[in-house]
Amino acid sequence: MTTRGVGIDAVDVARFARVIARRPRLLTRLFTDQEIADSKGAHERLAARFAAKEALMKALGLGMGSLKFRDIEVRRAATGQPSLVLHGDAARRRGDGTALHLSLTHTAQMASAIVIAEQF
Repeated sequence: MTTRGVGIDAVDVARFARVIARRPRLLTRLFTDQEIADSKGAHERLAARFAAKEALMKALGLGMGSLKFRDIEVRRAATGQPSLVLHGDAARRRGDGTALHLSLTHTAQMASAIVIAEQF
C-alpha cells in the first residue's frame, strides 16, 4: 500500500456548540440520523465527527465543501473503533482501492480527527 493522503482537523467544541445553538437545523445538514444518535447529544462527539469529515476531504486532496457532509458518515464498531462509510459523491471520489483509517479524540474543549488514505 502507498499513502494517497493524510488529513487532520481540529474543532473548538465551545464554538461548535454555539454555532449549533444558533442554527439547530445545521445538525441535520451535517450529520446522519445515526451519527446524531451515536453522539447522545454530546457536542464534543459531534465536533469530532465534523473534524473527521473535514480530515477526509483533506486526505482525498479536496477542498472544504467539496463533498456533502451527510455523504461522509462516521460509524462506531461495538469495540468503539471509528470508521468512515461513504455515500454518493463521496464514495465515487474515494475511488476503488482506497483504504481509509480514522482516529478521533476529544476533550470538553477540543475535538480532532486524522484520516489516512492508502491506495492498494
